[in-house]
Amino acid sequence: MTQNIQYLALGEFFSGPGGLALGAILSESNNDGKILKIKHVWANDYDKDTCDTYKHNICKDETNPHVICQDIRKLNLDLLSPIDIFSYGFPCNDFSIVGEQKGFDGHFGPLYSYGVAILNKVKPKVFVAENVGGIASANDGQAFKTILNDLKNAGNGYKITVHLYKSEDYGVPQTRHRYIIVGIEKTLKLEFKVPHPSHHKTPVSVKMALSNIPKNALNNEHTKTASQVVERLKHIKPGENAWTATLPNHLKLNVKSAKMSQIYKRLHPDRPSYTITGSGGGGTHGYHHEEPRPLTNRERARIQSFPDDFEFLGSKESVRKQIGMAVPPKLSQVVFTAILNTLNHVSYPHVKANYQIESDIKQQNLSLFDSTYA
Repeated sequence: MTQNIQYLALGEFFSGPGGLALGAILSESNNDGKILKIKHVWANDYDKDTCDTYKHNICKDETNPHVICQDIRKLNLDLLSPIDIFSYGFPCNDFSIVGEQKGFDGHFGPLYSYGVAILNKVKPKVFVAENVGGIASANDGQAFKTILNDLKNAGNGYKITVHLYKSEDYGVPQTRHRYIIVGIEKTLKLEFKVPHPSHHKTPVSVKMALSNIPKNALNNEHTKTASQVVERLKHIKPGENAWTATLPNHLKLNVKSAKMSQIYKRLHPDRPSYTITGSGGGGTHGYHHEEPRPLTNRERARIQSFPDDFEFLGSKESVRKQIGMAVPPKLSQVVFTAILNTLNHVSYPHVKANYQIESDIKQQNLSLFDSTYA
């Protein structure tokens, strides 16, 4: 059979260390010899370690990787070449339920509009946007409606599909729930359908995910842990946290404000991990189910479904943040494979999207998008 391989060009904003990109470039669709794949063309992020990690892994075969390490508010969009697919996990700090959920009133909330700007300028065939589940309730629910409306009406117009994905339903050993918005240019007359969960009844457990990690694995250094923390963890059973465990008085935490369930929470070996985050602070680093210690970065990467040959660059703390902020590559690959199948007219098992898109909203009343960005 003669094979015809076509590569679709990928551009990214807020690329992180490469979770979305890795899933994208590993994706493939084959329709009777017509093969669609994805190649990286350009990416942008502002953190140097993150950009170095992206270049080291995603662009390792490129002689001149086009990764622009710069604040997006200073980025010259005219320097970006045409692309077929645009993806971005725009900053979630102001939409996360863990934070204050300021939404558009926060520092990071309006940054989604730079994605709208590139859609207007480059008009790619497809876009993928990712954010936390809490985005749907920010600003009394109006923020998400505004974002969806702006994305839908950008470029030549997009048919969008919005779904709250449960990562554990797709083989990621972690209960990480994220909205993913897929838009396909209306002129293509195609509709993206949510791929059917592969692991809904058989999630990957922590024990399975963390098994057989070589001692000399990349990013597998242990963190020096205070003796009091080790003693506290010895009193916390797998699946328990600092509030549900029976602790001696001298090991109890003197906290009167909100008690986050992840504080010194140990993983349960027979379940997927709770959400691994990039935020700092005592007791939030993720804790092993067998040993009284924090997870290594390689263990965190396993939980995020990164392969062992994916090397994160930077300090141990920087790597921990990169991993926690990333999109699980395994979930990304599921979504991008479905996108390629849609473009290649290959059917696949699917389910109904769980977010109902409302009818058009009057953009002059809600949009924060400033056309001067374009």
